[in-house]
Amino acid sequence: MLFNSWEFVVLVIVTFFVYYLPWVRRWQVYVLLASSFVFYAVDSFWLLLLLLASGFLNALSSYIARYHSYPRFFTTIGVVLNILLLSLFKYGGLLSMSFGGIDTELGHFLCVLPLPLGISFYTFSGISLVVDAYKDRLNSNCDYDSRSSFWIYVRDTMLYVCFFPKLLAGPIVKSREFFGNINEKLVHHIDWQFVFKSLVVGYFLKMVIADNLKDFTFWLPFRYSCYMGSGSLLTLVFGYSVQMFADFAGYSLIAIGIAALFGYRLPDNFNFPYISKSFREFWKRWHITLSQFLMEYLYISLGGNRKGKLRTYVNLQLTMMLGGLWHGAAWNFLMWGTYHGLCLVVERVLCGKRDYCLNFGSSHFATRCSHAFSMLFVFIMVSFGWLLFKLSLGEAIRLVCAIGTNYGKISFFEMRFFPVLIYMIPVFFYHFIYLLRDKKWIQRYVFHYSYAFYGLMLFLILTNSGSVSQFVYFQF
Repeated sequence: MLFNSWEFVVLVIVTFFVYYLPWVRRWQVYVLLASSFVFYAVDSFWLLLLLLASGFLNALSSYIARYHSYPRFFTTIGVVLNILLLSLFKYGGLLSMSFGGIDTELGHFLCVLPLPLGISFYTFSGISLVVDAYKDRLNSNCDYDSRSSFWIYVRDTMLYVCFFPKLLAGPIVKSREFFGNINEKLVHHIDWQFVFKSLVVGYFLKMVIADNLKDFTFWLPFRYSCYMGSGSLLTLVFGYSVQMFADFAGYSLIAIGIAALFGYRLPDNFNFPYISKSFREFWKRWHITLSQFLMEYLYISLGGNRKGKLRTYVNLQLTMMLGGLWHGAAWNFLMWGTYHGLCLVVERVLCGKRDYCLNFGSSHFATRCSHAFSMLFVFIMVSFGWLLFKLSLGEAIRLVCAIGTNYGKISFFEMRFFPVLIYMIPVFFYHFIYLLRDKKWIQRYVFHYSYAFYGLMLFLILTNSGSVSQFVYFQF
């Protein structure tokens, strides 16, 4: 069920009114569970059983790891089961096709397995639950104490794994952050201003920016774009970069707003990533919850930066490669992760831990110029990296070559792609306002009249939305 569908709007409205009925307060968790199951079953009824099985197994292994004997053993079992589940349904077909096993009975079986919606996100939630349960046991910090029976624990675990705003594409919430919020909610505790702003900006980014841009970036594959001018190709490359931000940041804001409607605060997932002055800063601002998950559960577990520079570079590269492969069962995602890993490693070699290493002088103007150049450089590099996300390695290379060779031979810029520039402006303005948020004129003329911008966004959502499409990260 898409967030930008009328079925979802009806589901949220019905759930909201039932959820806050005075005589339903004791059963609010069950109301959210029922809505979450409906939300998932609309598109994947039989795969709902897989989601329920995953949730129960994670509840069982984490409960034993937290309260009973052999915690390390059951923690290992829980993590391994999650990885096997993800590997079987997401990567079985890729491995079978890549290593010539598609003609075998097993290979054919792996290739026809369906890809469950949101499996990457709910298996990561399961891993977080099991590992955090073990850590709480070691630290004697079991704040979720024995007041809860096993079945109450299972119920709350199911809500943590299946909570419908975050189920399909995050944000990835750590269990220790979510469980403490499971209590009775009252309607007058809702932060309506926060909900309104999150939903309006989220739906604007998705429905107006991303859904309109997708009709133009459709022409990026080389078989369509080889006859375009360099200017048009560059416009499409940067347009796709903006589309990716608008699509996923839009989803995250909608999820955060819907969760707040039911009394749950999900962590921020984007923090204006296209003003980053370094790749390290970019990954602190882009898909923040995934970056934190990979840092805490993978990079640090591999040794982090505690075992020398060379080992640090290897750990960083391996983390980004696995993070890229997590996005999809295709080699281009591995290449995308490798690309970002190399950017981070080279930057660390050249700059150490600083956010930028350009220096145009010591004056205030020179510093601002170096910052601006760094932001532009990171944005360009990230934008070209998205080509590996959308295209195969061969297509991406041919497209880059076309940008370099089609200059002057073909019309530099075709007017049919002028709307791409128009749809990019709001996203750049969004980042620009945040960058200059402390300036008095911004506070006086932009923040003071912010209601006018929200009104304009609502108007454009109603009048200029693109054709309905699923969120890009739903496939992961």
